[in-house]
Amino acid sequence: MTSPDPTVHRDPWHSLYALLSAMDAEIEQVYVEHGIQGVRPRFAYPLIRLAHTGPLTIRELAESLERSHSAISQTVAAMRKEGLVTSEPGPDARTRRIDLTERARAMVPFLEAEWRATHATVAELDREVPYAMTAVVEEVRRALERRPMRERILHHLVEPPR
Repeated sequence: MTSPDPTVHRDPWHSLYALLSAMDAEIEQVYVEHGIQGVRPRFAYPLIRLAHTGPLTIRELAESLERSHSAISQTVAAMRKEGLVTSEPGPDARTRRIDLTERARAMVPFLEAEWRATHATVAELDREVPYAMTAVVEEVRRALERRPMRERILHHLVEPPR
């Protein structure tokens, strides 16, 4: 006997993903309206950081941005495809140093201005809504520190009979 499909109920994260995707799409539209092509919002943070630090390995960049090595590796590959970064051999045979192209370097002042404007927009939204997004995120983070997601899932997990 098969159990009913649990995915018929809407994913509780759907609204958050949809909101973040819509916000990213609007940020990307700002880029396009200002003549910046091939840049996604997730590129801004590493591009700005590289402009200020100079070349970094993927590991160094990931650590400086508090992102996973895998996520930054994928982002760097996408940025390389768009002609925004280059990579050269690093200190050993296993590492590569990532640096900005001239095209990316020319975009950084606008990306920094957009970054500041986006932060101002988030602060504006925090004042406008009854529950500040940044406060809610921090409260969820603290709740998960008290009792991690894994523990919570295991508490609710009912394994199917074997």
